[in-house]
Amino acid sequence: MTGLSLADWLHKLEAAHPVRIELGLERVMQVAERLGLHRATCPVITVAGTNGKGSCVATLEALLLASGQHTGVYVSPHLRRYNERVRIDGREADDALLCAAFRAVEDAREGVSLTYFEHGTLAALEAFRRNAPDWLLLEVGLGGRLDAVNILAPTVAVVTGIGLDHQDWLGPDRESIGREKAGIFRAGVPAIVGDRDPPRSLRDRAAVIGAPWFGIGEAFDEAQDGAGHWRWRGLDRAGVSIAHDGLPQPLLHGSNVACALQALAFCNALPGRDILARELPGIAVEGRMQRFMRRGVECLLDVAHNPDGVGLLASRLAANPVPGRTAFVLGAMRDKDYAGMVAALAPVADAWFFADLPGDRAAPAQDLAQLPRGTSPALCCPGIAEALDTAFAELSAGDRLVVCGSFFAVGPALDWFDAHPEAV
Repeated sequence: MTGLSLADWLHKLEAAHPVRIELGLERVMQVAERLGLHRATCPVITVAGTNGKGSCVATLEALLLASGQHTGVYVSPHLRRYNERVRIDGREADDALLCAAFRAVEDAREGVSLTYFEHGTLAALEAFRRNAPDWLLLEVGLGGRLDAVNILAPTVAVVTGIGLDHQDWLGPDRESIGREKAGIFRAGVPAIVGDRDPPRSLRDRAAVIGAPWFGIGEAFDEAQDGAGHWRWRGLDRAGVSIAHDGLPQPLLHGSNVACALQALAFCNALPGRDILARELPGIAVEGRMQRFMRRGVECLLDVAHNPDGVGLLASRLAANPVPGRTAFVLGAMRDKDYAGMVAALAPVADAWFFADLPGDRAAPAQDLAQLPRGTSPALCCPGIAEALDTAFAELSAGDRLVVCGSFFAVGPALDWFDAHPEAV
């Protein structure tokens, strides 16, 4: 196995454990203990939530790097390359490091069954150990309580927001899902919550275990002032109020950025105003509200894949109209509430290009096209590339094209735009 490529390793892991998700910490902790990965040697910020996790982690990473710190970042899923999941000092881990880490986990496994995600999580921690970062920034993959990331006790735990997603695994409502997300809380560890209407289960769990609660709109908050500037207020580790007024508006959603700033404040690592003013307007995440122009058409790519996520997208589109039409290229997974997504987007949609996505989990484009969507016309396409070809044949300067619904829609769209720098 020493000569396996990264592609070989990923194929091996996918084939070795046919169950896509198997929640629980016993197996992954057993292997982590053998490798000595179960205790971090630096501060750990763990970020859970239905939407906004990636934006929060990206903000933490950018501000720490701008402050001269070394970071290890683990996120999921990836858009185009597995390497995106593991970043060291802002750069994707190379194939050689990942292969070495996968091999170390395989050698320590000794027959213990690990899922693709669990093996990958341990490999990420092994890669970080070999590079000794000053900070670990870990995005929870699913839920929180039983997610493999939760083997490490955080220095600060962040929950960005709670919405309906993964109900088959996390429960049917926000209370059930909040209970699972609260699994990353620890006694005495600050629990930073970016949901303005948090489920009671989230707050109750923090109280039961003694995790100090710091909620948005309570201990910290963010707002835009009348002049178009951004304001953040929060608390430092000693409970003293901090405020930064007149900052440039962040590109990312303000509540997720506010969570990141509050987490850093608790760690005595909040940068000064000069760094915040310089960095916040430029922090972006590929595939999250990613905007560019092609032949006068505004193109926007967003991985929103549940009603809450696309609802935020729809509100941003409504607040920033274009002269022409707004068209959607949308593909979705069967296990997502794609009816809710289409309903949320329908008020701002003038045309639809529904796309088939690869794999058995994908919802057929024909199913999407049969959903109520008002009077806007729709076409079904056999893939994202075909949907983009068709859309650009119909769109004109002044129109807007939005790709959303799934990571599996936005990833291929990014590849298509790379291959069509001037569109068609």
